[in-house]
Amino acid sequence: MNQAIRVLIADDQRVVREGLTTLLGLLSGIEVVGTAADGDEALALAIQRQPDVVLMDLRMPRCDGVEATRRLRDHDAGIKVLVLTTYTDDRSVIDALRAGARGYLTKDASAAEIHQALQHVMSGQAAIDPAVQHHLLRAIVTSPAAAHAGRTPQYPDGLTQREAEVLALIAQGLSNTEIADRLAVSETTVKSHINHLFAKTGVRDRAQAVTYAYHHGLT
Repeated sequence: MNQAIRVLIADDQRVVREGLTTLLGLLSGIEVVGTAADGDEALALAIQRQPDVVLMDLRMPRCDGVEATRRLRDHDAGIKVLVLTTYTDDRSVIDALRAGARGYLTKDASAAEIHQALQHVMSGQAAIDPAVQHHLLRAIVTSPAAAHAGRTPQYPDGLTQREAEVLALIAQGLSNTEIADRLAVSETTVKSHINHLFAKTGVRDRAQAVTYAYHHGLT
């Protein structure tokens, strides 16, 4: 029998903490091990109680969710962070993912969506709200290409230049057919590149590929 996912809730609003505690308590395979009202308290409780996942709000007093995520990653990268917030602007999304969050949901998420996101994060998958993914894609597409000019390309995880190009086009939202047209190759060749880059990077789907591309600057 699988062990329950141990969750710590961090939110500055008491009604939200209590509501999430009740909600998660009704979900199979979820155990709430504590609640925190700010980032400092979340970090201290996470170190003490060793949850599997911290369900992290972003806007909190003293220490916000981004800083708490960064500090928690530096202390114990094994404790995963799933952001749950009302904010979906580009900067909030980018800062949270850069700090080490494994997923990003809005507070419009249903109980089933939160449950699924917790399971995805625990299995190493990305858990990105579709609206948030749109913001992330836009941030990638509009990032200045000039930042890469004049440098010899260095690709992570042994990616070839063509695999990196395919990954960047996936991050821009292109389909396999569109990528094939853009690169003037067959769709079979594109699928081969995707299989190779997925194997090298360890991503399992296109959503994870988008997150990977952002983290490694492959735009």
